[in-house]
Amino acid sequence: MSRARAGLAAGAVLTAAAVLGGCASPGTPAAQPSSPNGMNMAAEHNPYLDPGTSLGNLPAPDIKLTNQFGQPMALSQFRGKVVILAFADSECTTICPLTTQSMVLAKDLLGKAGNSVQLLGVDANPDATSVADLLAYSRAHSMVNQWDFLTGSLAQLKATWSAYHIAVQIEAGQIDHTPALYVISQQGRLQKIYLTQMAYSSVGQSAQVLAQEIAGLLPGHPKLASQESLAAIPAQTPTAAVTLPAATGSGTTGPAVRLGPGQPRLVVFFATWLTEVSNLKAELAGLSAYAKDAAAHHRPALTAVDETVTEPSVQAVRGYLGQVGPLDYPVGLDETGRVADGYGVQDQPWLVLVSAAGKIVWSHDGWLPLPALEQAAAAHP
Repeated sequence: MSRARAGLAAGAVLTAAAVLGGCASPGTPAAQPSSPNGMNMAAEHNPYLDPGTSLGNLPAPDIKLTNQFGQPMALSQFRGKVVILAFADSECTTICPLTTQSMVLAKDLLGKAGNSVQLLGVDANPDATSVADLLAYSRAHSMVNQWDFLTGSLAQLKATWSAYHIAVQIEAGQIDHTPALYVISQQGRLQKIYLTQMAYSSVGQSAQVLAQEIAGLLPGHPKLASQESLAAIPAQTPTAAVTLPAATGSGTTGPAVRLGPGQPRLVVFFATWLTEVSNLKAELAGLSAYAKDAAAHHRPALTAVDETVTEPSVQAVRGYLGQVGPLDYPVGLDETGRVADGYGVQDQPWLVLVSAAGKIVWSHDGWLPLPALEQAAAAHP
């Protein structure tokens, strides 16, 4: 099964935005007004956060597809609600989980006013277009009843992608698509386009930017349940000593998991929603063999890190790991995404070997069999 990635150039996406909105130059986001507290200005200077590009209130092309339950759906049936429309690969393990999580968080930030918001997704994987594919993604991310995820025939999907200027291509078995997210008004008009950035620490900020835009469209302009600075969040690199909460119930023995310089380490980043595309339980259990071998042969010790920022909840993570059974290595929770960003994580799972000095000496995208993992560790002591 191919691992999807959504990484087309931002310039191409903004060119599409200019076509739709007629108010932005290719590669240059439209200027956003600054709020009294400077929040939008901070967003504009955050390289890991897209403050959005205006689309000029043009009519949103209608969409007529089928959702994850096999029910026919149309964009026009949601008139009267603000729609957050995302294009997501139904097998994506890179940027799409960040997009869908930011959608859910944005709606949550609006409190009761979130009832006036519809979350909508359109499949962007031409090789996984069945209703079962969409339901599997929705289940893995606890979104079955939180959104409508739409699919159709390949011809129908291509027509929808074209209408919204979404580029989709397959290269070396990998899916590449425009990581675009649209906000559509109650009257069915395009307000803004956002590009999800491959930065775990900015998921909450992206949600806040979305929620602020939506609040401006809703009656009474409801206040958000919480707000944070939209300035760039510093990453926690391997040179920094970091203490993470331990994923209790996973077989860890201490109250915290520590990373940082002082000893070589193999760090494995993962998320429990990988159950959709791999036998996650077997992969995690299999890593115990590496942990035992590493101790016996003085190879880099193993630490696993759950990318909790893209999970439904900490409780869900701990519940899943409790079912996996005891593991012979610690599992930490990266609840802010700062560790993943600092270690250069671009996918799930992501493997990193770090020297005792805190230098990344090797990284790998995807699971590896034990012999290959041991060989990589031996080559980078």
